[in-house]
Amino acid sequence: MDSMLPIAILSAIIGIVIAFLVFGNYFQKRKSEVESVAKPETIQTNQKTSKPQHSHKNTSKKSQAKSHSHTADHKDANKRHHPLDLNTLKGHGDIVTGVCFLPNAQSLATACADGVVRIFKLDDALSKSFKFLRINLPAGGHPIAVAVADEASSVAVACHALFGSSLYMYGEEKPKADADSKQAKLPLPQIKWEQHKVHDKRAILTLVGTKATYGTADGSTIIVSCSEGTDIVLFHGKSGKIVGNVDTNQLKNNMATISPNGRFIAAAAFTADVKVWEIVYSKDGAVKEVSRIMELKGHKSAVTWLCFSPNSEQIITASKDGTIRMWNINVRYHLSEDPKTLKVFPIPLKDASGTTLHYDRLCVSPDGKILATTHGSMMQWLCMETGKVLETAEKAHDGDITDMAWSPSPIPMGDKQVLVLATASVDKKVKLWAAPSLNAS
Repeated sequence: MDSMLPIAILSAIIGIVIAFLVFGNYFQKRKSEVESVAKPETIQTNQKTSKPQHSHKNTSKKSQAKSHSHTADHKDANKRHHPLDLNTLKGHGDIVTGVCFLPNAQSLATACADGVVRIFKLDDALSKSFKFLRINLPAGGHPIAVAVADEASSVAVACHALFGSSLYMYGEEKPKADADSKQAKLPLPQIKWEQHKVHDKRAILTLVGTKATYGTADGSTIIVSCSEGTDIVLFHGKSGKIVGNVDTNQLKNNMATISPNGRFIAAAAFTADVKVWEIVYSKDGAVKEVSRIMELKGHKSAVTWLCFSPNSEQIITASKDGTIRMWNINVRYHLSEDPKTLKVFPIPLKDASGTTLHYDRLCVSPDGKILATTHGSMMQWLCMETGKVLETAEKAHDGDITDMAWSPSPIPMGDKQVLVLATASVDKKVKLWAAPSLNAS
């Protein structure tokens, strides 16, 4: 029994040592595990604690970068800003397809692919904001063009849909004085007339309206609608009645327009020749007939665009042959007198390889001195007398220019009056440009 006691004690001691070693190793491992977990947590906590400072630094850098970027953009904007660029009319939700000044010059109508026609009040071309009247078009139609229709507040809008092209004329009723108010309320424009399938299922390319004052015309507005086919239709602006139509018989049209006095119609089509018709008015002022009277022959390639001079006696044409021609059409055509070429100018526009480019659009200022032209997103102003370039805006818009129009008379710009050119673009903007100085030539 006594001999077993030392062995028992020794076994107990060995057991205690073993237990101590085992538990010591266990606690060491736990400590290691706790440290290995706590370290990242501590790091994460430290990161969280230090994150605001780090974030602040980043934010500061981002803010500086943003500020720098904004400054750079501002500088770029200033760099891109053209001296003739007066203002930009924003707020359009889609491509702006057409622009047209109303007779009072200080109202500009715009047609937009978002289905809205807007009539802006241009009280001052330099204004920071412009009031506008919003006209929502019937659902399903895509506005293509807008034109003067009848009175100062009336516009004709061309829309295209799956079933074909439609025309709508919007006009305002005379303001009615409210019994409780001394001021008259201006009612919103309403549809006065509409025409559907104007060119069967073909789209309308151009829509132009003018007040007919030639001969026995009664001053009514005549609207000319040109289709992508070969047909051109004439409408009475106030009633919407079709008063004439012609066919170019030239495979397809590029565009058509009417002279400012309502006497002539001219069309640029697939060929190099331009056909001209005369609108004949009866004694009561109504349109009697539309007869073809002459052709402008001289270009060697297709005519891309044309326009009339303000006095309706000349036509200016631009062709893919690289030239601009001015024609005198005030001739005795009934005596077989041919129209005369007054001037031929080379188009002063070339690509990187030196190849002459063509103009997409032309528009003569109301004083007859400046020819505004476009090619894609670029604009040039030429002197009508010499053909020299007065000004160039290499990137007038951030996309192709879809339409342009001169104000019929000067509009306010600060403390002076200036002729203004409005341009529309696929960039969803309309820009206002001042007429360049003729001294630039």
